[in-house]
Amino acid sequence: MAATLTFVVEHLDPELGPWSALEYKTIAQESRDAGCDFILSSVPTSLLQSNELRDVGANARNDAVEVYFADKKDKICLLDPSAKQELEPTDGQRFEVFLFGGILGDDPPRDRTSELRKKGFTGRRLGPIQMTTDTAVRVTRKVVLEGKKLEELSYIDHPELKLDEHESTEMPFRYVADSDGKPIMPVGMVDLIKADADKGFDTLEFADENDGMGNLSMNDSR
Repeated sequence: MAATLTFVVEHLDPELGPWSALEYKTIAQESRDAGCDFILSSVPTSLLQSNELRDVGANARNDAVEVYFADKKDKICLLDPSAKQELEPTDGQRFEVFLFGGILGDDPPRDRTSELRKKGFTGRRLGPIQMTTDTAVRVTRKVVLEGKKLEELSYIDHPELKLDEHESTEMPFRYVADSDGKPIMPVGMVDLIKADADKGFDTLEFADENDGMGNLSMNDSR
């Protein structure tokens, strides 16, 4: 029987921001639904002792991945934007652990994965465009569990959020598209974006190139 796949996000911040919390919660839920494990590692002791991680649903721990998976370093795949080889479906048989450096969704990217790259893990790439952390895990899952190649997935790059008739903001990331062609985002992310934009609009939708306004999807469509 094949080993249960594990998705690991090394939390590289001393705190847990609301954006990361929503992404981690989404990763935890989707991992459970897929029969996979999700570990949030290198979490500062102060954060572990707080209530901030209570609703995330991840297996949070203080030690780093090379410590608790010391016996299977050759089975760990680092999702690295600088890797020379793209992730392939066959990597689902080669590796048991897929490692992500949080937070992937910096704009501009700060190459925070470099801290993990120095540890010598085998790297794989998810394409040329920056993804949010939950999108990166979602794409990896679809490739290694569902056997889909990266180029077979439907993406939406840099979707535009329509704030009102005259204002909009562009999300500088790649997202997986749902069955309706809308970007998949964590539940609650739109409200967070609205708050960050300091706007008081009652509605916030993705601009649709065809009809001017589209609906925002908040659920994964595996």
